[in-house]
Amino acid sequence: MTIGVTTPTGNVGSHLLRLLVQAGERPRALLRDPSRLAPDLAGHVDAVAMDTWDADAVIEGTRGLTALYWVNPTATDRDPLEAHAAAAANVRAAVERNGIGRVVFQSSVGAEKRSGVGEIDGLAATELALDATGVPVTHLRCGYFFSNLLMDAEAIRGGVFATAMELDRPVPWVAPADIAAVGAVRLLSGSWTGRCVQAVHGPEDISFRQVAGVLSEVLGHPVEPRRIGDDEARAGLAAAGLPEAVVEAIAMMTVGVRDDFTPEDPRSCLTTTPTSLAAWAAEHLAHLAR
Repeated sequence: MTIGVTTPTGNVGSHLLRLLVQAGERPRALLRDPSRLAPDLAGHVDAVAMDTWDADAVIEGTRGLTALYWVNPTATDRDPLEAHAAAAANVRAAVERNGIGRVVFQSSVGAEKRSGVGEIDGLAATELALDATGVPVTHLRCGYFFSNLLMDAEAIRGGVFATAMELDRPVPWVAPADIAAVGAVRLLSGSWTGRCVQAVHGPEDISFRQVAGVLSEVLGHPVEPRRIGDDEARAGLAAAGLPEAVVEAIAMMTVGVRDDFTPEDPRSCLTTTPTSLAAWAAEHLAHLAR
């Protein structure tokens, strides 16, 4: 069995690659720059240079795979939905051309809406493209990544956690390593067939106000939640230098899952994963303590 892993240096992929190696597999890491892989993985992983948005490179890089973990990388230099469309077309062609036996796709909560969720619309379109191949595919509908907090690290250090989401509405939050664990189990298992949706909701639904409370406890200083408007959120993204299309795609992700939205997949033993926000924050945000 040969398993391919895209974005193998990312928040999820870096964990997934190690889990597969520990399971006795020799995975194929598919990434633009193979030199970015951790040195200790040398000899355990086959690294192949591949640009997800290059159709020929995707077909060549995935040749001979038994299974594939596919992630659409985030584009910040072009329209994100156009980038997702290109990635979707490329993976569909590769799966069909190379006869890849099964695919696990890293999707998102909100993809079930199919439209009106900004960049997540691109993930929804990729789900449909993979469904059209007819091969067994599992869509991992992931909750809000704990690692997204790293993008607000300096504000959190200063005692503010701002969001355009409702402060008291609980939503699924999940550790990337837990997504990797679910992905690894799916890739290694041969007992599932057809189209599957596997939500990954983390240990519990928590509100942004509760998140601020956990951060306050872990970091040892007050972190106050602050609700901002959509226009202020867009302005902040634009000030960071992001193009207008990217700003809108990110802003609409919040709008699309904020108002009258409930995930299609209910919380259950199948969707609940173990890592708590407090445990994750203690490991990854300790440098923000003061």
